[in-house]
Amino acid sequence: MGNPAGYRDGVRFAIDISPQGPWGGPRSLAELASLAERSGWDGVFLEDYVFTSSGIEAYDPWVALAAIALATERVLIGPMVTPLPRRRPWKVAAEGMTIDHLSGGRLVLGAGSGDPESPDLQATGELPDARGRAAQLDEALDIIDGLWSGRTVTHHGAHFQLDGVTLRPRPVQRPRPPIWIGGQLTLRRPRERALRWDGSCLYRVKPPDWDDVTPDDVRELRADAGSRPFTIVVGGRRRRDDERAEREYVAALAEAGADWWQEYLRPETSLSAVRDHIARGPLRG
Repeated sequence: MGNPAGYRDGVRFAIDISPQGPWGGPRSLAELASLAERSGWDGVFLEDYVFTSSGIEAYDPWVALAAIALATERVLIGPMVTPLPRRRPWKVAAEGMTIDHLSGGRLVLGAGSGDPESPDLQATGELPDARGRAAQLDEALDIIDGLWSGRTVTHHGAHFQLDGVTLRPRPVQRPRPPIWIGGQLTLRRPRERALRWDGSCLYRVKPPDWDDVTPDDVRELRADAGSRPFTIVVGGRRRRDDERAEREYVAALAEAGADWWQEYLRPETSLSAVRDHIARGPLRG
């Protein structure tokens, strides 16, 4: 499958922020995304939660992405990642198509099976088992792919049903916006799923623990993807204090074949600190 966002001219840099907390509203995120674009970042990606275990405010990421699309002109944008098992895939397809038009073709769909510890799954009657959610995810991805292609879609699966529907208009991007898959890199099924689509935004160890993806991990994933366009996104944590070591690490990832490095800014971080971090720009060179 094609990947309009599969760059091979050096690693690109993104911020990963959240529509949660005191600066998580659409206006604030649009302002931060505009600052990121002016400061040399290449992407602005959002978490996707409805309820939070910490009890802080949580705003809708798709509304926020619409505001970001209108406030920016260059950066790639999208959810990183949206848990498709708790979403209607045709609604995600329509929302994504609309964001792609608003942004002039800059949407990336990051998708996964969802955080099993989140109230979004635990407190809403969603499927609790990982295998069931994985099946939902695969069905949803096939539906979104079909709808974004402009085909008339009929789908009778275990979880979703569609009868002869067509999404109009199609997204701006051709053949469609790229789909990057999240999940745990060291597990077979998420890795295989990512390789079936356009890219990987896989992590190495299930949060809240952390274990950095290694250059060897990237080389193995790049080899498994073969010669076709395939985007490898690494990161999802805050920048280390030792910036020289961080630059060397990112350079090693790029040499191994990574396309993107993303830095996560926690919603508990003060707005002034977030602005300062974004304004400093990414760790290039």
